[in-house]
Amino acid sequence: MDDRLAGKVVWLTGGSRGIGEAAALACARAGGAVAISSRKDGPLVEAAARIQAAVPGARVLPVACHVGQAEALAEAVAKIEGELGPIDALINNAATNPYFGPLIRTPDNAWEKTFEVNVKGPFMAARLVIDRLVARKAPGSIVNVASIQGFRAAPFQGVYGMTKAALISMTRTLAFEMGSMGIRVNAVAPGLIETRFASVLTGTPDILRRYTDRAPLGRVGAPEEIAGLLVHLASDESSYTTGQVFTADGGFTSI
Repeated sequence: MDDRLAGKVVWLTGGSRGIGEAAALACARAGGAVAISSRKDGPLVEAAARIQAAVPGARVLPVACHVGQAEALAEAVAKIEGELGPIDALINNAATNPYFGPLIRTPDNAWEKTFEVNVKGPFMAARLVIDRLVARKAPGSIVNVASIQGFRAAPFQGVYGMTKAALISMTRTLAFEMGSMGIRVNAVAPGLIETRFASVLTGTPDILRRYTDRAPLGRVGAPEEIAGLLVHLASDESSYTTGQVFTADGGFTSI
């Protein structure tokens, strides 16, 4: 039996599909009570039902909120605490990438939306959780889902890559500042994963071929192959690990 998260409450943003849903399922299988967030309530409720069907007795709370809005995040935390208890781990997975094209031609609204969701949102969520951990004098874990584009440029995805670089920087800074309080902060940098979010890339034959030809494993990843790493970092199993960025890309960036 996997009990790595037994007695823990995990809040996972972007939890209605893809990596987020896979991670929420893995957290539930590890014994954690899981709150999943995304903007729309319907897909969240459906994801929660799928997880509970796969893990009978799992505590899964769908909480709709916009991660770029401080008030919505605060309301989400209040609901989670009221129904599941204090949050022990946060997995910042929510992200957006509304624009594919030359960096210099990025529309202002796409720039602002991408930074709001990919940087400001994770920061505000982390701040809410960290403030409560400090008040409780409790250890905890923040796990940010970054991307290999945070440290390797990709054509026509410049703003997205910039936000992920910022998220990696935030991860390391928070780890340094919060370590003395027992709060760990790490990041996972996935490569190309077969999700709806990445369908523009996986559905473009030239892009897909260039990726799989370069990656030693010769394929794209599955959401479940990221989920296990997220559970490990959220749990006490990684209690001596902080300030790190773990790459999971089939070896794409190793050469």
